[in-house]
Amino acid sequence: MHGFLGFGPEQYTRTGFKYWGGFDDIVGHMRTHKGQHQVWAASVGAISSNWDRAAELYYQIKGGCVDYGSSHTAKFASFGALRQPEGKCWAADPANNPQGYPAALYPAWDARHPIHLVGHSQGGQTIRALIELLENGSPHGDEGGGELYKGGKTGWVVSATTISSPNDGTSLRDAMGESGSALTQMASGIAAFASIGNVAQPVHDFGLEQFGLRSTSVEPPAAYHQRVLASPFSNRDNFDSAQAEMTPDGARTFNDWAKTSRSVYYFSISNQATEAGSACCNNTDRLLFPLQNPSFQYPRADMASLTRPYAGEWVIPSAGKRGMGSYALAIAGRVPVDHNWFANDGVVNTVSMRAPAGHPARDYDGTPVRGSWNFLRNYKTYDHFDMIGWPKQGPRVYPIYDGIAAILYGL
Repeated sequence: MHGFLGFGPEQYTRTGFKYWGGFDDIVGHMRTHKGQHQVWAASVGAISSNWDRAAELYYQIKGGCVDYGSSHTAKFASFGALRQPEGKCWAADPANNPQGYPAALYPAWDARHPIHLVGHSQGGQTIRALIELLENGSPHGDEGGGELYKGGKTGWVVSATTISSPNDGTSLRDAMGESGSALTQMASGIAAFASIGNVAQPVHDFGLEQFGLRSTSVEPPAAYHQRVLASPFSNRDNFDSAQAEMTPDGARTFNDWAKTSRSVYYFSISNQATEAGSACCNNTDRLLFPLQNPSFQYPRADMASLTRPYAGEWVIPSAGKRGMGSYALAIAGRVPVDHNWFANDGVVNTVSMRAPAGHPARDYDGTPVRGSWNFLRNYKTYDHFDMIGWPKQGPRVYPIYDGIAAILYGL
């Protein structure tokens, strides 16, 4: 399950760029590594809430048209939310598909045919939301009859693995600020890298049909991004979006709802691409940060250029705005952010990747424990995008997924 600003395998077909692997193919590798396996890459909203993304993931796997739930949609109707928008359907039976919908990934999915879920970045939160809805249904009660929201589907998921995920949120939004310019810059940077100059490549659609915000074939990317930012969806009071749930405060609320299921194995992987400040001789970008404080963290010179300006002591450029490597917060009622949060991978604070605060967690010792988070390891020198193989190719990243597969296939 891809993360924030992520995309599915259908997005960059002209260049062959994949979320899972970049110009390589992690999914394809896992399908054939030490035997034949069924592995799929899903595609959900790039900046949507975890509820919306979980609903899309459910119908994409099982088949049918996405239903976001009547009570949930009514709660966010003032921001333009729609319950059952057109354009988000998958066929459970390809032989009976007069509308020509894409084929569902695994229509047989149920307790007798359970699955493993793997999520990178926000994808880790999304798969946890899906498990919560499957097992316990909607906390709002009746959602208009949607099957997902009835609960009672314990045993449908064997395991959930989160990679570089903001299980306790990320301070990146505080470092970037709430203006839309940083979001546009990051989205444009990802699109430019994936398109490698192919002007015929369609705009990266955010998958916001449920808010009436689908891109058009003639709409320039900048115009589409601006339309999204100018819409009610982008209102800071709209909590049906990714921007709310990925902050430390939003993640705390999310974690109170999305419980750690006793029937599921949870695994997590963290990574870090910053180092403590030094007067000289470390591996950080000293052009951006020539003067360093040993109390703070600074981005390695090989961190992705897209996120390096936000990862250190200061946001570059800014008028003294704290970056992730030094940002702290101590306000009553808010989640405290202290020095433990300074180390990061350019997008997510390393401490947040281990497990949700207050949920059962342990270091993995070779014996997986169900109903607990089993922390596998921390990959130092790997930034947020290294963990999914871009721009670096298979030989460096495949072993990460080989290790995950060895555990999951043995459960």
